[in-house]
Amino acid sequence: MKTIPRHLCGLLLAAGFCLGAAQAETLDISYQRSSTLLILLKRNGALEERLKPLGFDIEWHEFSAGLLSALNAGSVDLHADVADAFALFTQAADAPLTYYAKEDSSPSAQAILVAKDSPIQSVADLKGRKVAVTKGSGSHYLLLSALQKAGLGIGDIQPHYLDGPDALAAFVNGTVDALSIWDHFLSAQERGGKVRVLADGRDGVAAYYRFYRLCLS
Repeated sequence: MKTIPRHLCGLLLAAGFCLGAAQAETLDISYQRSSTLLILLKRNGALEERLKPLGFDIEWHEFSAGLLSALNAGSVDLHADVADAFALFTQAADAPLTYYAKEDSSPSAQAILVAKDSPIQSVADLKGRKVAVTKGSGSHYLLLSALQKAGLGIGDIQPHYLDGPDALAAFVNGTVDALSIWDHFLSAQERGGKVRVLADGRDGVAAYYRFYRLCLS
C-alpha cells in the first residue's frame, strides 16, 4: 500500500479531484457513461501525462452498478459523478466518502418513459403497471417523487429493479410498461423517436444534482 503524497494530492485537487490512498503506484478511477467531464479527461490523456513523471499510473473502471461496494472495499480511489439520491444513500449507510463539488440542477436529464403508442397518459396511469428502475439511483427518487405527486406509492406499481442497461433492455423488449432512466440512456431513446416522456424532474418533482469527486476519506 502506498499513500499518495501531498504534492500529488495538490495536483489533482487543482484539476478538481480528490484522493485517499492507492494500491502500489496505481490510481483507480471509476466513471459512468454519463460522466462526460471525466470521459473527456480519459480520452485526451492529460491526467496520465501529468501523473506519469510522479510515478503514478491510472486504471479506468467503467461502472453501471456496484459502485458503493467498490468504494467501500477500497478497490476504487476516485469516482467522477453520482446523482443526488446516491449521495443520500451513501450518507445513510455511513460510507466513508467525501463530496467536493456538484453540478447545477438538471431536472430534465432524467425522466419516466413510455412507448410512443402506450395507452399510459399520466403518472397516475402507472397504477398496477410494471416500471423498470435502478434502485438507489436519481431516477429511483424521480419515480418515487412523481408517484407521490400523483397520489400513488411504490406499492401501487410493480417495480422491476434493474441496472441501467438491463432496465433499458426490459423496456425496449416490452417486458415492462415504463422506464425511469437518466441521460445518456434518456437522450438516446428520445432521438430514436419511439418513446414519450411521461414525467421528468421539472416543476419541483426532482431537482437532480450530480455530485463530483467522491472519494474515500
